[in-house]
Amino acid sequence: MATRVVFDTNILISALLSLNGAPFRCVALAYTGAVRSVTCAEILDEFDEKLRTKFAFDATRASLAADKIRQCSEVVSISGLLNAVAQDPDDDIVIECAVVGKASVIISGDKHLRALGHYQDISILTASDFLATET
Repeated sequence: MATRVVFDTNILISALLSLNGAPFRCVALAYTGAVRSVTCAEILDEFDEKLRTKFAFDATRASLAADKIRQCSEVVSISGLLNAVAQDPDDDIVIECAVVGKASVIISGDKHLRALGHYQDISILTASDFLATET
């Protein structure tokens, strides 16, 4: 059975903008079915919004990018009530998505998430560290 992973927004953006880096290779694993991507509407919305506001994507292009992730992912519903990352409550959606989606790994470059190292039985790894465990 494929490893269930949640990609943080920064990994999704890096994968889209750098087609030869570790984040791209991680997301490519989801497209091939080697891993099972789990996401939620909140992560997809943040991805879309950051592409438009920080990277000047037009609404259509940003929406297409989010749809591509949706197509290779299982989308779960979260409550938004989990409080796990005191330093950055916006990161709670990533943790809750992983819990609800029964993911075993969160792939993230976010310093607050990486500082946790794990949440319950969910490992929090950089893209490079994840690739090292999968090969």
